[in-house]
Amino acid sequence: MDNRKIYQCIGVACFVIGFSACAPSIVSKTENVDVVPEQYNDAQDTTNTAGLVWKEFFSDPYLTALIDTALYNNQELNITLQEIEIARNEVRAKKGEYLPSVGIGAGAGVDKVGRYTSKGSSEATTDIKPGKETPDPLPDYGFGAYATWEVDIWRKLRNAKKSAYTRYISSIDGKNFLVTSLIAEIANSYYELLALDNQLAILQQNIELQNNAYEMVKLQKQASRVTELAVRRFEAQVLDTKSIQYGIQQSIIETENRINYLVGRYPQRVERDHVSFGELVPNTIAAGIPSQLLENRPDVRQAEMQLIASKLDVKVAKAQFYPSLTIRAGVGFQAFNPAYLLTTPESLIYSLAGDITAPLINRNAIKAAYYSANARQIQAVFNYERTILNAYVEVVNEMSSISNLASTYDLKEQQVQTLNESIDISNFLFKSARADYMEVLLTQREALESRFELIETKKKQMNAMVNVYRALGGGWKE
Repeated sequence: MDNRKIYQCIGVACFVIGFSACAPSIVSKTENVDVVPEQYNDAQDTTNTAGLVWKEFFSDPYLTALIDTALYNNQELNITLQEIEIARNEVRAKKGEYLPSVGIGAGAGVDKVGRYTSKGSSEATTDIKPGKETPDPLPDYGFGAYATWEVDIWRKLRNAKKSAYTRYISSIDGKNFLVTSLIAEIANSYYELLALDNQLAILQQNIELQNNAYEMVKLQKQASRVTELAVRRFEAQVLDTKSIQYGIQQSIIETENRINYLVGRYPQRVERDHVSFGELVPNTIAAGIPSQLLENRPDVRQAEMQLIASKLDVKVAKAQFYPSLTIRAGVGFQAFNPAYLLTTPESLIYSLAGDITAPLINRNAIKAAYYSANARQIQAVFNYERTILNAYVEVVNEMSSISNLASTYDLKEQQVQTLNESIDISNFLFKSARADYMEVLLTQREALESRFELIETKKKQMNAMVNVYRALGGGWKE
Protein backbone atom coordinates (compact mmCIF):
# COMPACT_ATOMS: atom_id res chain seq x y z
CA MET A 1 0.00 0.00 0.00
CA ASP A 2 1.51 3.32 -1.09
CA ASN A 3 1.47 6.54 0.95
CA ARG A 4 -1.45 7.92 -1.00
CA LYS A 5 -3.74 5.10 0.04
CA ILE A 6 -2.56 5.38 3.62
CA TYR A 7 -3.44 9.08 3.68
CA GLN A 8 -6.84 8.30 2.16
CA CYS A 9 -7.58 5.76 4.91
CA ILE A 10 -6.49 8.21 7.59
CA GLY A 11 -8.67 10.92 6.07
CA VAL A 12 -11.71 8.65 6.00
CA ALA A 13 -11.10 7.61 9.62
CA CYS A 14 -10.81 11.25 10.73
CA PHE A 15 -14.03 12.13 8.93
CA VAL A 16 -15.89 9.24 10.51
CA ILE A 17 -14.58 10.07 13.99
CA GLY A 18 -15.35 13.76 13.55
CA PHE A 19 -18.86 13.00 12.36
CA SER A 20 -19.51 10.62 15.23
CA ALA A 21 -18.25 13.15 17.76
CA CYS A 22 -21.03 15.61 17.03
CA ALA A 23 -23.33 15.86 20.07
CA PRO A 24 -26.98 16.96 19.67
CA SER A 25 -27.95 20.38 20.99
CA ILE A 26 -29.83 20.70 24.30
CA VAL A 27 -31.56 23.48 26.24
CA SER A 28 -29.90 23.94 29.63
CA LYS A 29 -31.06 25.92 32.65
CA THR A 30 -29.10 27.93 35.21
CA GLU A 31 -30.17 28.35 38.82
CA ASN A 32 -31.33 31.75 40.00
CA VAL A 33 -30.71 32.67 43.64
CA ASP A 34 -30.72 36.44 43.15
CA VAL A 35 -34.43 36.55 43.98
CA VAL A 36 -33.76 35.65 47.64
CA PRO A 37 -34.64 38.72 49.79
CA GLU A 38 -31.78 40.45 51.51
CA GLN A 39 -33.49 40.40 54.92
CA TYR A 40 -36.47 38.94 56.79
CA ASN A 41 -37.58 42.29 58.19
CA ASP A 42 -36.20 45.75 58.70
CA ALA A 43 -33.30 44.44 60.80
CA GLN A 44 -30.06 43.38 59.10
CA ASP A 45 -28.33 41.79 62.08
CA THR A 46 -26.24 38.79 60.97
CA THR A 47 -26.40 37.15 64.41
CA ASN A 48 -27.91 33.74 63.79
CA THR A 49 -29.25 31.25 66.34
CA ALA A 50 -28.41 28.42 63.93
CA GLY A 51 -24.80 28.78 65.01
CA LEU A 52 -25.63 27.36 68.45
CA VAL A 53 -25.07 23.64 68.90
CA TRP A 54 -28.13 21.79 70.14
CA LYS A 55 -26.65 21.20 73.61
CA GLU A 56 -26.48 24.97 74.06
CA PHE A 57 -29.91 25.62 72.59
CA PHE A 58 -31.78 23.08 74.76
CA SER A 59 -31.26 23.37 78.51
CA ASP A 60 -33.59 20.62 79.80
CA PRO A 61 -31.30 17.76 80.93
CA TYR A 62 -33.97 15.10 80.23
CA LEU A 63 -34.41 16.38 76.67
CA THR A 64 -30.69 16.59 75.95
CA ALA A 65 -30.23 13.03 77.23
CA LEU A 66 -32.93 11.81 74.83
CA ILE A 67 -31.34 13.61 71.87
CA ASP A 68 -27.88 12.34 72.73
CA THR A 69 -29.16 8.75 72.86
CA ALA A 70 -31.05 9.14 69.58
CA LEU A 71 -27.93 10.32 67.73
CA TYR A 72 -26.37 6.93 68.50
CA ASN A 73 -29.34 4.56 68.38
CA ASN A 74 -31.79 5.93 65.81
CA GLN A 75 -32.13 3.29 63.09
CA GLU A 76 -32.89 5.70 60.25
CA LEU A 77 -29.81 7.74 61.08
CA ASN A 78 -27.64 4.62 61.15
CA ILE A 79 -29.07 3.55 57.78
CA THR A 80 -28.14 6.95 56.38
CA LEU A 81 -24.59 6.57 57.70
CA GLN A 82 -24.28 3.38 55.65
CA GLU A 83 -25.55 5.25 52.59
CA ILE A 84 -22.68 7.68 53.12
CA GLU A 85 -20.29 4.73 53.17
CA ILE A 86 -21.81 3.47 49.90
CA ALA A 87 -21.32 6.93 48.35
CA ARG A 88 -17.70 6.95 49.52
CA ASN A 89 -17.11 3.60 47.84
CA GLU A 90 -18.62 4.99 44.62
CA VAL A 91 -15.92 7.66 44.67
CA ARG A 92 -13.25 4.99 45.03
CA ALA A 93 -14.73 3.03 42.14
CA LYS A 94 -14.89 6.08 39.84
CA LYS A 95 -11.34 7.04 40.76
CA GLY A 96 -10.15 3.58 39.78
CA GLU A 97 -11.75 3.84 36.36
CA TYR A 98 -9.41 6.55 35.05
CA LEU A 99 -6.28 4.89 36.46
CA PRO A 100 -4.52 2.11 34.49
CA SER A 101 -5.79 -1.38 35.20
CA VAL A 102 -2.83 -3.71 35.87
CA GLY A 103 -2.98 -7.44 36.51
CA ILE A 104 -0.87 -10.55 36.52
CA GLY A 105 -1.66 -14.02 35.28
CA ALA A 106 -0.21 -17.47 34.77
CA GLY A 107 -1.41 -20.45 32.80
CA ALA A 108 -0.59 -23.91 31.50
CA GLY A 109 -2.09 -26.03 28.74
CA VAL A 110 -1.48 -28.62 26.06
CA ASP A 111 -2.16 -28.49 22.32
CA LYS A 112 -2.48 -31.48 19.95
CA VAL A 113 -2.93 -30.56 16.31
CA GLY A 114 -4.19 -32.94 13.66
CA ARG A 115 -1.74 -34.48 11.18
CA TYR A 116 -3.88 -33.44 8.23
CA THR A 117 -4.32 -29.81 9.26
CA SER A 118 -2.39 -26.93 7.82
CA LYS A 119 -0.30 -26.57 10.94
CA GLY A 120 0.25 -30.30 11.41
CA SER A 121 1.22 -30.95 7.80
CA SER A 122 3.60 -28.00 7.67
CA GLU A 123 5.46 -29.27 10.74
CA ALA A 124 5.62 -32.77 9.28
CA THR A 125 7.18 -31.55 6.06
CA THR A 126 9.73 -29.38 7.79
CA ASP A 127 13.22 -30.81 7.87
CA ILE A 128 14.01 -30.87 11.56
CA LYS A 129 17.03 -32.65 12.98
CA PRO A 130 16.42 -35.88 14.93
CA GLY A 131 15.62 -35.16 18.56
CA LYS A 132 14.71 -31.55 17.77
CA GLU A 133 11.16 -32.07 16.56
CA THR A 134 8.31 -30.03 18.00
CA PRO A 135 6.79 -32.00 20.89
CA ASP A 136 3.51 -33.66 20.07
CA PRO A 137 1.27 -32.94 21.91
CA LEU A 138 2.68 -29.44 22.56
CA PRO A 139 2.62 -28.17 26.20
CA ASP A 140 2.27 -24.44 26.84
CA TYR A 141 3.41 -22.61 29.99
CA GLY A 142 3.42 -18.90 30.60
CA PHE A 143 3.07 -16.03 33.05
CA GLY A 144 3.20 -12.26 32.79
CA ALA A 145 1.65 -8.88 33.52
CA TYR A 146 -0.85 -6.93 31.48
CA ALA A 147 -2.23 -3.40 31.62
CA THR A 148 -5.19 -1.58 30.12
CA TRP A 149 -5.68 2.17 30.24
CA GLU A 150 -8.36 4.36 28.74
CA VAL A 151 -6.76 7.75 28.20
CA ASP A 152 -9.14 10.34 29.64
CA ILE A 153 -8.88 12.77 26.73
CA TRP A 154 -12.26 14.44 27.25
CA ARG A 155 -12.20 14.33 31.09
CA LYS A 156 -15.11 11.91 30.99
CA LEU A 157 -13.73 9.67 33.71
CA ARG A 158 -12.49 12.52 35.90
CA ASN A 159 -15.85 14.29 35.69
CA ALA A 160 -17.57 11.04 36.64
CA LYS A 161 -15.28 10.82 39.66
CA LYS A 162 -16.03 14.45 40.60
CA SER A 163 -19.75 13.77 40.25
CA ALA A 164 -19.48 10.77 42.57
CA TYR A 165 -17.50 12.83 45.09
CA THR A 166 -20.06 15.63 44.97
CA ARG A 167 -22.85 13.15 45.63
CA TYR A 168 -20.83 11.81 48.54
CA ILE A 169 -20.74 15.34 50.02
CA SER A 170 -24.46 15.58 49.27
CA SER A 171 -25.09 12.39 51.25
CA ILE A 172 -23.29 13.93 54.24
CA ASP A 173 -25.52 16.99 54.01
CA GLY A 174 -28.50 14.66 53.77
CA LYS A 175 -27.38 13.04 57.02
CA ASN A 176 -27.03 16.46 58.63
CA PHE A 177 -30.54 17.39 57.55
CA LEU A 178 -31.81 14.14 59.05
CA VAL A 179 -30.02 14.99 62.33
CA THR A 180 -31.65 18.43 62.36
CA SER A 181 -35.09 16.95 61.70
CA LEU A 182 -34.57 14.19 64.27
CA ILE A 183 -33.60 16.65 67.01
CA ALA A 184 -36.59 18.86 66.19
CA GLU A 185 -39.00 15.91 66.19
CA ILE A 186 -37.76 14.64 69.56
CA ALA A 187 -37.96 18.13 71.10
CA ASN A 188 -41.48 18.74 69.77
CA SER A 189 -42.65 15.35 71.02
CA TYR A 190 -41.04 16.01 74.40
CA TYR A 191 -42.86 19.33 74.82
CA GLU A 192 -46.09 17.67 73.69
CA LEU A 193 -45.58 15.08 76.42
CA LEU A 194 -45.09 17.79 79.04
CA ALA A 195 -48.24 19.52 77.84
CA LEU A 196 -50.25 16.29 78.12
CA ASP A 197 -48.94 15.75 81.66
CA ASN A 198 -50.08 19.23 82.64
CA GLN A 199 -53.47 18.78 81.00
CA LEU A 200 -53.95 15.54 82.91
CA ALA A 201 -53.03 17.26 86.18
CA ILE A 202 -55.47 20.10 85.45
CA LEU A 203 -58.18 17.61 84.58
CA GLN A 204 -57.73 15.76 87.86
CA GLN A 205 -57.94 19.03 89.77
CA ASN A 206 -61.09 19.92 87.87
CA ILE A 207 -62.64 16.53 88.65
CA GLU A 208 -62.13 17.21 92.35
CA LEU A 209 -63.82 20.62 92.02
CA GLN A 210 -66.71 19.11 90.11
CA ASN A 211 -67.14 16.37 92.69
CA ASN A 212 -67.40 19.02 95.41
CA ALA A 213 -70.01 20.88 93.37
CA TYR A 214 -71.87 17.61 92.76
CA GLU A 215 -72.02 16.86 96.49
CA MET A 216 -73.26 20.38 97.16
CA VAL A 217 -76.08 19.99 94.61
CA LYS A 218 -77.15 16.70 96.18
CA LEU A 219 -77.43 18.42 99.56
CA GLN A 220 -79.48 21.21 97.99
CA LYS A 221 -81.72 18.59 96.38
CA GLN A 222 -82.39 17.10 99.82
CA ALA A 223 -83.28 20.58 101.03
CA SER A 224 -85.65 20.92 98.04
CA ARG A 225 -83.75 23.92 96.73
CA VAL A 226 -83.01 22.29 93.35
CA THR A 227 -84.58 19.54 91.29
CA GLU A 228 -83.33 16.10 90.34
CA LEU A 229 -82.45 17.54 86.92
CA ALA A 230 -79.69 19.68 88.43
CA VAL A 231 -78.28 16.65 90.26
CA ARG A 232 -78.20 14.61 87.04
CA ARG A 233 -76.56 17.42 85.03
CA PHE A 234 -73.77 17.80 87.61
CA GLU A 235 -73.28 14.02 87.68
CA ALA A 236 -73.12 13.88 83.89
CA GLN A 237 -70.45 16.58 83.82
CA VAL A 238 -68.31 14.70 86.36
CA LEU A 239 -68.56 11.52 84.26
CA ASP A 240 -67.72 13.38 81.06
CA THR A 241 -64.65 14.96 82.62
CA LYS A 242 -63.47 11.61 84.00
CA SER A 243 -63.78 10.03 80.54
CA ILE A 244 -61.50 12.70 79.04
CA GLN A 245 -58.59 11.67 81.26
CA TYR A 246 -58.40 8.23 79.64
CA GLY A 247 -57.99 9.82 76.22
CA ILE A 248 -55.16 11.97 77.59
CA GLN A 249 -53.52 8.93 79.18
CA GLN A 250 -53.62 7.13 75.84
CA SER A 251 -52.06 10.15 74.13
CA ILE A 252 -49.30 10.16 76.76
CA ILE A 253 -48.50 6.50 76.05
CA GLU A 254 -48.42 7.09 72.29
CA THR A 255 -46.23 10.18 72.62
CA GLU A 256 -43.83 8.35 74.94
CA ASN A 257 -43.55 5.49 72.48
CA ARG A 258 -43.01 7.88 69.58
CA ILE A 259 -40.06 9.29 71.51
CA ASN A 260 -38.85 5.78 72.35
CA TYR A 261 -38.98 4.86 68.66
CA LEU A 262 -36.95 7.91 67.69
CA VAL A 263 -34.44 7.16 70.44
CA GLY A 264 -34.19 3.56 69.20
CA ARG A 265 -35.44 1.68 72.23
CA TYR A 266 -38.44 -0.38 73.24
CA PRO A 267 -41.44 1.20 75.05
CA GLN A 268 -40.61 2.51 78.50
CA ARG A 269 -41.35 5.55 80.60
CA VAL A 270 -39.76 8.75 79.38
CA GLU A 271 -38.16 10.67 82.23
CA ARG A 272 -39.25 14.31 82.38
CA ASP A 273 -40.14 17.20 84.68
CA HIS A 274 -43.62 18.44 83.78
CA VAL A 275 -44.08 20.66 86.83
CA SER A 276 -42.03 23.53 85.42
CA PHE A 277 -43.70 23.42 81.99
CA GLY A 278 -45.84 26.48 82.66
CA GLU A 279 -42.73 28.46 83.55
CA LEU A 280 -40.86 27.68 80.34
CA VAL A 281 -39.97 30.70 78.23
CA PRO A 282 -39.00 30.21 74.56
CA ASN A 283 -35.42 31.11 73.72
CA THR A 284 -34.79 34.41 72.01
CA ILE A 285 -34.27 33.72 68.31
CA ALA A 286 -31.90 35.65 66.04
CA ALA A 287 -32.80 34.88 62.43
CA GLY A 288 -29.82 36.56 60.77
CA ILE A 289 -30.17 37.20 57.03
CA PRO A 290 -31.65 34.90 54.32
CA SER A 291 -28.33 34.35 52.52
CA GLN A 292 -27.07 32.47 55.58
CA LEU A 293 -29.56 29.72 54.77
CA LEU A 294 -27.30 28.70 51.87
CA GLU A 295 -24.63 27.70 54.39
CA ASN A 296 -26.66 26.71 57.45
CA ARG A 297 -29.49 24.62 55.96
CA PRO A 298 -28.24 21.09 55.19
CA ASP A 299 -31.09 20.46 52.71
CA VAL A 300 -30.09 23.58 50.73
CA ARG A 301 -26.47 22.43 50.70
CA GLN A 302 -27.58 18.96 49.67
CA ALA A 303 -29.64 20.37 46.78
CA GLU A 304 -26.65 22.49 45.72
CA MET A 305 -24.33 19.48 45.66
CA GLN A 306 -26.86 17.47 43.67
CA LEU A 307 -27.08 20.33 41.18
CA ILE A 308 -23.28 20.41 40.75
CA ALA A 309 -23.22 16.63 40.29
CA SER A 310 -25.98 16.77 37.67
CA LYS A 311 -23.98 19.33 35.65
CA LEU A 312 -20.97 17.02 35.71
CA ASP A 313 -23.19 14.13 34.62
CA VAL A 314 -24.19 16.12 31.52
CA LYS A 315 -20.51 16.54 30.63
CA VAL A 316 -19.91 12.83 31.14
CA ALA A 317 -22.87 11.94 28.92
CA LYS A 318 -21.70 14.37 26.23
CA ALA A 319 -18.21 12.85 26.23
CA GLN A 320 -19.74 9.52 25.20
CA PHE A 321 -20.12 10.95 21.67
CA TYR A 322 -16.37 11.53 21.37
CA PRO A 323 -13.82 8.88 20.39
CA SER A 324 -12.03 7.04 23.17
CA LEU A 325 -8.41 5.98 23.20
CA THR A 326 -7.46 2.72 24.92
CA ILE A 327 -3.88 1.50 25.36
CA ARG A 328 -3.15 -2.16 26.05
CA ALA A 329 0.22 -3.60 26.99
CA GLY A 330 1.61 -6.87 28.27
CA VAL A 331 4.94 -8.52 29.11
CA GLY A 332 5.80 -12.05 30.24
CA PHE A 333 7.37 -15.41 29.46
CA GLN A 334 6.01 -18.35 27.43
CA ALA A 335 7.56 -21.74 26.55
CA PHE A 336 6.59 -25.35 25.87
CA ASN A 337 8.97 -26.57 28.57
CA PRO A 338 9.17 -25.13 32.11
CA ALA A 339 12.95 -25.40 31.89
CA TYR A 340 12.97 -22.83 29.09
CA LEU A 341 10.41 -20.54 30.68
CA LEU A 342 12.89 -17.94 31.98
CA THR A 343 15.27 -18.21 29.05
CA THR A 344 15.67 -14.80 27.49
CA PRO A 345 15.19 -13.49 24.95
CA GLU A 346 13.79 -16.72 23.44
CA SER A 347 10.85 -17.05 25.91
CA LEU A 348 10.20 -13.34 26.38
CA ILE A 349 6.89 -12.03 25.00
CA TYR A 350 5.45 -8.50 25.01
CA SER A 351 2.75 -6.49 23.29
CA LEU A 352 1.67 -2.88 22.93
CA ALA A 353 -1.44 -1.67 21.14
CA GLY A 354 -3.68 1.34 20.99
CA ASP A 355 -7.33 1.52 19.92
CA ILE A 356 -9.45 4.52 18.96
CA THR A 357 -13.18 3.84 18.89
CA ALA A 358 -16.20 6.07 18.44
CA PRO A 359 -19.94 5.47 18.03
CA LEU A 360 -21.08 5.76 14.43
CA ILE A 361 -24.38 4.18 13.43
CA ASN A 362 -26.63 3.33 16.40
CA ARG A 363 -26.23 6.27 18.82
CA ASN A 364 -29.78 6.27 20.18
CA ALA A 365 -28.77 4.88 23.57
CA ILE A 366 -26.07 7.55 23.95
CA LYS A 367 -28.48 10.30 22.90
CA ALA A 368 -31.10 9.03 25.35
CA ALA A 369 -28.56 9.06 28.19
CA TYR A 370 -27.47 12.59 27.19
CA TYR A 371 -31.02 13.93 27.09
CA SER A 372 -31.85 12.23 30.41
CA ALA A 373 -28.76 13.73 32.06
CA ASN A 374 -29.79 17.18 30.84
CA ALA A 375 -33.36 16.66 32.09
CA ARG A 376 -32.04 15.63 35.50
CA GLN A 377 -29.84 18.74 35.53
CA ILE A 378 -32.87 20.96 34.87
CA GLN A 379 -34.75 19.04 37.53
CA ALA A 380 -31.92 19.69 39.99
CA VAL A 381 -32.10 23.43 39.25
CA PHE A 382 -35.80 23.54 40.07
CA ASN A 383 -35.24 21.44 43.18
CA TYR A 384 -32.47 23.79 44.35
CA GLU A 385 -34.62 26.88 43.86
CA ARG A 386 -37.59 25.19 45.51
CA THR A 387 -35.50 24.18 48.53
CA ILE A 388 -34.28 27.75 49.04
CA LEU A 389 -37.82 29.12 48.68
CA ASN A 390 -39.16 26.57 51.16
CA ALA A 391 -36.41 27.40 53.65
CA TYR A 392 -37.18 31.12 53.48
CA VAL A 393 -40.95 30.56 53.86
CA GLU A 394 -40.41 28.27 56.86
CA VAL A 395 -38.29 30.85 58.67
CA VAL A 396 -40.78 33.68 58.02
CA ASN A 397 -43.73 31.54 59.14
CA GLU A 398 -42.10 30.32 62.32
CA MET A 399 -40.76 33.76 63.29
CA SER A 400 -44.24 35.20 62.82
CA SER A 401 -45.70 32.30 64.82
CA ILE A 402 -43.40 33.04 67.77
CA SER A 403 -44.55 36.66 67.88
CA ASN A 404 -48.26 35.90 67.54
CA LEU A 405 -48.20 33.02 70.04
CA ALA A 406 -46.58 35.27 72.65
CA SER A 407 -49.52 37.70 72.37
CA THR A 408 -52.00 34.82 72.37
CA TYR A 409 -50.48 33.34 75.52
CA ASP A 410 -50.76 36.64 77.41
CA LEU A 411 -54.45 36.94 76.55
CA LYS A 412 -55.14 33.28 77.36
CA GLU A 413 -53.47 33.71 80.72
CA GLN A 414 -55.77 36.63 81.51
CA GLN A 415 -58.77 34.57 80.35
CA VAL A 416 -57.85 31.67 82.66
CA GLN A 417 -57.47 34.01 85.63
CA THR A 418 -60.85 35.61 84.92
CA LEU A 419 -62.66 32.27 84.54
CA ASN A 420 -61.08 30.88 87.72
CA GLU A 421 -62.50 33.84 89.59
CA SER A 422 -65.84 33.25 87.85
CA ILE A 423 -66.00 29.73 89.29
CA ASP A 424 -65.83 31.04 92.85
CA ILE A 425 -68.42 33.72 92.04
CA SER A 426 -70.81 31.27 90.38
CA ASN A 427 -70.56 28.83 93.29
CA PHE A 428 -71.25 31.60 95.78
CA LEU A 429 -74.25 32.87 93.82
CA PHE A 430 -75.57 29.34 93.39
CA LYS A 431 -75.37 28.67 97.12
CA SER A 432 -77.32 31.83 97.79
CA ALA A 433 -79.90 30.92 95.11
CA ARG A 434 -78.97 33.93 93.03
CA ALA A 435 -77.63 31.92 90.06
CA ASP A 436 -78.92 28.98 88.07
CA TYR A 437 -77.05 25.65 88.18
CA MET A 438 -76.49 25.89 84.40
CA GLU A 439 -74.36 28.98 84.98
CA VAL A 440 -72.17 26.99 87.35
CA LEU A 441 -71.80 24.13 84.85
CA LEU A 442 -71.04 26.46 81.98
CA THR A 443 -68.45 28.41 83.99
CA GLN A 444 -66.67 25.21 85.05
CA ARG A 445 -66.58 23.92 81.48
CA GLU A 446 -65.24 27.19 80.10
CA ALA A 447 -62.60 27.38 82.81
CA LEU A 448 -61.40 23.85 82.02
CA GLU A 449 -61.27 24.55 78.29
CA SER A 450 -59.38 27.81 78.82
CA ARG A 451 -56.74 26.10 80.98
CA PHE A 452 -56.36 23.39 78.34
CA GLU A 453 -55.96 26.06 75.66
CA LEU A 454 -53.35 27.86 77.77
CA ILE A 455 -51.29 24.67 77.99
CA GLU A 456 -51.79 24.08 74.27
CA THR A 457 -50.57 27.61 73.50
CA LYS A 458 -47.48 27.08 75.63
CA LYS A 459 -46.75 23.88 73.74
CA LYS A 460 -47.14 25.71 70.41
CA GLN A 461 -44.73 28.38 71.65
CA MET A 462 -42.07 25.79 72.45
CA ASN A 463 -42.71 23.99 69.16
CA ALA A 464 -42.36 27.25 67.24
CA MET A 465 -39.03 27.86 68.99
CA VAL A 466 -37.84 24.38 67.96
CA ASN A 467 -39.16 24.75 64.41
CA VAL A 468 -37.49 28.08 63.75
CA TYR A 469 -34.21 26.66 65.08
CA ARG A 470 -34.56 23.81 62.59
CA ALA A 471 -35.70 26.16 59.79
CA LEU A 472 -32.60 28.33 60.28
CA GLY A 473 -30.42 25.23 59.92
CA GLY A 474 -29.51 24.66 63.54
CA GLY A 475 -28.91 21.33 65.25
CA TRP A 476 -26.47 19.46 63.00
CA LYS A 477 -23.25 21.26 63.89
CA GLU A 478 -21.00 19.58 66.44
